[in-house]
Amino acid sequence: MKAGILGAGPAGLYAAILLKRSFPKAEITIFEQNPADATWGFGVVFSATALEFLRKDDPETADLIEPHMESWSDIRVTHKNETIVIDGFGFSAIGRLEMLLLLQKRAAEFNIRPTYNTRVEDLSVFDDCEIVIAADGLNSLVRAEASHKFGETIVLTKNRFCWYGTDRSFETLTQTFKDTDYGFFNAHHYRFAPDRSTFIVECEETAFERAGFSSMREPEYRAICESIFAQTLDGAKLTNNNSVWRQFPIMSNRRWYNGNRVLVGDSLHTAHYSIGSGTRLAMEDVIALVKALRDTEFNVSKALPKYQAERQPILEKLMNAASSSVLWYESFGKHMSLTPWEFALSYITRAGRLRSEIIQMTSPNFAAGLEAHGIIIEDIWRWIFKNKQYTDHERIFFW
Repeated sequence: MKAGILGAGPAGLYAAILLKRSFPKAEITIFEQNPADATWGFGVVFSATALEFLRKDDPETADLIEPHMESWSDIRVTHKNETIVIDGFGFSAIGRLEMLLLLQKRAAEFNIRPTYNTRVEDLSVFDDCEIVIAADGLNSLVRAEASHKFGETIVLTKNRFCWYGTDRSFETLTQTFKDTDYGFFNAHHYRFAPDRSTFIVECEETAFERAGFSSMREPEYRAICESIFAQTLDGAKLTNNNSVWRQFPIMSNRRWYNGNRVLVGDSLHTAHYSIGSGTRLAMEDVIALVKALRDTEFNVSKALPKYQAERQPILEKLMNAASSSVLWYESFGKHMSLTPWEFALSYITRAGRLRSEIIQMTSPNFAAGLEAHGIIIEDIWRWIFKNKQYTDHERIFFW
């Protein structure tokens, strides 16, 4: 049996690894347009359970990656120069490049040798393959070949964001919000190595325009961002890695496969960075796909519908939460009129899945702080409902 994979990021490499584990005689061809040691961004963040989703079926890969991860047990929200600690929401993170190199090492154990520095322009290179797995991201060639058949939908957020790193280590995942002369800014920052952190700068559309970022070179707007978050950075500098201002693309597909072509990860869907699950979702897509192939004894025509039927309901629940999170961020400036404790509560409940009893059980210290400040969770929800009028642009994020 022959499989072709386009893209040797985490999703593509892990697809190859799982295929070889399940079908040792499989012949796998992987093409990647970038060098083996190239990646964009800085850190990959996972929820507190880290790689437990891998450990169930692939403890070897989990054991390879977990020792290299940074972990913490709470979230911090800084608003009006006051930092609120929300306990019970732990995360783990690892450098993107480090994770990529570890997966390359694992793939090599199965004699999987991707072809790097090769940009595929014509999918005929996979004509002898029984299945073609698109792990080539948002700008997928596989999806572009027949986007109308996949039922592709892409919508851009209004907010702008710029992905930086920094050589300062932050204790936990922290959200720092600033009201500036330009407008409202936010930084998502967390460490992915003992001495390095991801530092994503986000601003509302009006702030982006007032700052004039669109007409600036990168060093100019980097200097402004360093000035805005000078207190947070505490003397550290921001590190550029293709750090351009972007609008996040919310992308989905009605159909996940076309013939023997199948989508996984960012070629299939995008998950907003505010929920920090993009890499995990991509790897879980691959797990579901290979399970479907295994269950059907590599009968591709049966496996691909089974993959979508079983994975889609699970994914949609996560995407619904991500959509709610996006909506909150698209108007985070409106919430900044709240007090720091109210604001922290608004932030942690933004996905609509946490209610009073869950917060009290998961975050007893945070719940006690809310009570001490006379804050009732349901009152915040009534405030949000009263002050939130969704625009036509925002409504499209609801699935």
